[in-house]
Amino acid sequence: MSTVENMSKEFLYTEIADGIAGQIRNGILKAGDKLPSVRMLCQEHQVSMNTAKRVFLELESQSLVESKPQSGYFVSQLLSAKLPLPEVSRPSLIANNDEPDELISKVYENMGKKDLTFFSIGIPSGDLLPQAKLKKEIVNAIRELKDGGTEYEELQGNLKLRRMIAIRSLQWGGNLSENDLITTNGGMNALSFCLMALGKPGDTIAIESPCYPGILQLANGLGLKVLELPTHPTTGIEIDALKKVIPKIDICLLIPNFNSPLGSCMPDENKKEIVKILSENNIPLIEDDVYGDLYFGSTRPKCCKSFDKDGNVLYCSSISKTLAPGYRVGWIAPGKYKDKILKLKLLHSTSSISIVNEAVANFLKSGKYEKHLQQLRRTLQNNYQNYVQTIAESFPEGTKTSRPQGGLSLWVEFDKKIRTTELYDLAIKQNISIAPGRMFTFQEQFENCMRLCIGLPWSEDTQAKLRQVGQLAKKIYLK
Repeated sequence: MSTVENMSKEFLYTEIADGIAGQIRNGILKAGDKLPSVRMLCQEHQVSMNTAKRVFLELESQSLVESKPQSGYFVSQLLSAKLPLPEVSRPSLIANNDEPDELISKVYENMGKKDLTFFSIGIPSGDLLPQAKLKKEIVNAIRELKDGGTEYEELQGNLKLRRMIAIRSLQWGGNLSENDLITTNGGMNALSFCLMALGKPGDTIAIESPCYPGILQLANGLGLKVLELPTHPTTGIEIDALKKVIPKIDICLLIPNFNSPLGSCMPDENKKEIVKILSENNIPLIEDDVYGDLYFGSTRPKCCKSFDKDGNVLYCSSISKTLAPGYRVGWIAPGKYKDKILKLKLLHSTSSISIVNEAVANFLKSGKYEKHLQQLRRTLQNNYQNYVQTIAESFPEGTKTSRPQGGLSLWVEFDKKIRTTELYDLAIKQNISIAPGRMFTFQEQFENCMRLCIGLPWSEDTQAKLRQVGQLAKKIYLK
């Protein structure tokens, strides 16, 4: 069978699976509904039995359907726990830099403590990462590199790593080459270089609201004014709001795919329009795509960079959310700003860490990374379903949750009576850490919200801790 025929069959089964998944997520198919049999699916779509079976295996891997012996496939009962969506954020469209520094420090100062349950830190647990395989790659890298990796890399970064990243960009229509990429010491280092290259103190940057606190702190530290945009929990920023503030902004920074903390994923048509609007107004777009590989569906979402025709999008990513947070391996595809980024890298870091970059490059080249991602995505999807089920059972009435289709974050919105800074103080006494919503904004909003990381191994203890958070929230509500 030819490669083209194989690709055609692969596309067909994912297309059918995506269609059924969309009907489930949109509520057309409801929990408990019986799905067509394998034989009926074959007849309806004119596909083989093997293709039809792959459709149901894919839906099962996403926890969307479940099989019952002698009865067939049904929409998963877990979906009956679906809670209302949080409200669309409505920040003031005036730049504001009221940084919640004390709160952020309080939450993050506990990072690394062994006796805490970290619902607050948005990375996958080490138990979900291929630690033994990575250790072997580190040893191999020391053996393979000249002088054991003690020399500097070339300024643009490890060539093998850049080639592997360029190859992976084909999945989302990036069509990058190794020459388009510059390696960095993690994702935040990539964002930092971009902001330093593009902005100066007093410039205004547009971001999502709520937004990852590291981005807020970085922008503030560089003297930039922060303008927060209204953001839908499912589809991302409101384009009309962006159009209104175009005269006020100098830079835009977005996380279009499964952003933290909402987990929203911007539709392709929105990405395309945003790229066009910003390009026409000569406003650079920094795209942070650290969560893009953590999709729950059958196919990886495209990026804003997929629609970039003139090099105005600076694409940033890393392995910090997918493989090894501590390795600090990131990269930028800076488009027309490449020379500026290279000058900053020379000034601030000269070289990335050669041994680690070589090890990661070999891990990607071996195919082990994709196998790891497949397992990690299944785990995160199952975790999301388990979190929502537990929240529906144990949290106060009226609780709302986001519906991420990928990533590591679940956004929870309580009744206005429940302040999550108070909830944090109660939870930390029980060795549970959460991320209060006020961390994710410079404005007076999200006081009744929190972000939960779904990157912990699901267990009876994890479930018990999550239920405990719900009980503490009820205690505040009933005061």
